[in-house]
Amino acid sequence: MKNKLLARMARLGGLSSALLLAGCDAGVFDPKGPVGEEIKSLIVTSSIAMLIVVVPTILLSVLFAWHYRQSNTSAEYLPKWCHSNKIEVVIWGIPVLIIIFLATITYKTCHSLDPYRPLEAQATTKPVEVEVVALDWKWLFIYPEEGIATVNQLAMPVNTPVHFVITSDSVMNSFFIPRLGSMIYAMAGMQTQLHLMASEPGQYQGLSANFSGEGFSDMKFVALAMNAEEYRDWVEKVKASSDQLNKETYEQLLKPSVKNPYAFYAHVEPDMFDSIVGKYNNGMVMHKKVAPDGRMESAMSGMNMKEQD
Repeated sequence: MKNKLLARMARLGGLSSALLLAGCDAGVFDPKGPVGEEIKSLIVTSSIAMLIVVVPTILLSVLFAWHYRQSNTSAEYLPKWCHSNKIEVVIWGIPVLIIIFLATITYKTCHSLDPYRPLEAQATTKPVEVEVVALDWKWLFIYPEEGIATVNQLAMPVNTPVHFVITSDSVMNSFFIPRLGSMIYAMAGMQTQLHLMASEPGQYQGLSANFSGEGFSDMKFVALAMNAEEYRDWVEKVKASSDQLNKETYEQLLKPSVKNPYAFYAHVEPDMFDSIVGKYNNGMVMHKKVAPDGRMESAMSGMNMKEQD
């Protein structure tokens, strides 16, 4: 009877796990980049480590309740039992070791995946620079080196690092491409950074992971990962657009809109991104980067100063 009960519980546990993971194929459990792979590995490893305590605890709780039930007169009765050094070592030692293990891998992974820290691939490959602006309720992507901009469509060459500089011209948002990994906030008057890379061609969904009002649920964009030739063709396609991003067109873009269609701008007014950030800081823009020695360097544009933190 006991074996049948445990077998049923195991089948139900497997079924529930399958149902919970059924919707993860297009998310963090199906990564398409090195950052996403590291995050998935951390989640899976941490979950397995915690299950080492959780599963035996659940099974033993059921087993004890069954074994020491009132009708089981053969169960040993020890009314004066109060302590066991062996049991104390097990119930405290194993969790402590697991916590130390989890703390170690979490610390190493989180620091190696610092959003501001360039990817290892950037040592040999020049990254694509993309400036990101969160608006109501859409995403603006500016490619400063190509002089183009898009709305709700992001493109990147495969196996090439992408350096995102992110801000908001509205309420706080959160920039997230689940299959590429990492999420970081977009805040008005501030700049955050993120380094990602796609290792496989494909079309990946990006979204806002921070509630931002009425159009939040439709604040999505598509991230296109393509080979180098296709990426060059995509850039030329955007440059062939008849639209330009200047103060007048940006003011129109700034107005709230839901399910905003893709938009392409063949020319972007110089320093557009800095002007968006600077309007919240009296025209001053703080630029941050990781120094060769790993420290964070900060510099305020328009001021002859540098600080390190």
